Parts: sequence; structure tokens; C-alpha cells
Amino acid sequence: MDMSIAAMSVNMHQGQAMQDMGMAVLKMAMDTTEVAAEEMLEELAVDPNLGTMVDIQA
Repeated sequence: MDMSIAAMSVNMHQGQAMQDMGMAVLKMAMDTTEVAAEEMLEELAVDPNLGTMVDIQA
């Protein structure tokens, strides 16, 4: 198997490009998950005015 330096260089650069693309997709997925988690926590946040006054008339 005889491969020229130019062919090896092209193959290495293609491999690096694929790896970079994969990392970019993973970063986008992580960012999307982080945003979704933040939005969920905001929705679950309790109103700070609830529970501060209790009406105990009988």
C-alpha cells in the first residue's frame, strides 16, 4: 500500500474536518440542553409572594 504524502495530507485534513464538525454538533446539542434545562427551572420557580401570608380565621 503506497500512499503519497499529498494523499495522506488530504486524508488527515478530511478526518480533522469530520472531527471538528462532530464536536460542533455536540456543542450545539449541549447548548440546546442547557437552555432547555434553564427554561424548565424558570417554569418551576415558585412565586416569591406565595406563602408569605397565611389567613388563619376559623
